[in-house]
Amino acid sequence: MATIEEVEKLAALARISIAEDEIEKFTSEFDAILAYVGQLEVLDLSRNPAEEKPPLRNVMRADGEPHAPRAYTERLAEQFPAREGDALAVKQIISHD
Repeated sequence: MATIEEVEKLAALARISIAEDEIEKFTSEFDAILAYVGQLEVLDLSRNPAEEKPPLRNVMRADGEPHAPRAYTERLAEQFPAREGDALAVKQIISHD
């Protein structure tokens, strides 16, 4: 259990001032904090997670054709305003003056 002196020393280290009537409250809160942090002693740290490799997992779809080749090409090309042979023509937006 934390004592009033320990709480006062902690307050001095943190450079905060605590009113005399709040010291008892902070003493009990300090005990609760130490009990919570004390749960770390229960952890099993015998294994080293840095040495373990995570399981490999591919997040990309499998290679292959998502649809038949040229299935949408003609429909898209029909909606384009201008063509030059098999190429779709666009208006020039960059000039080299």
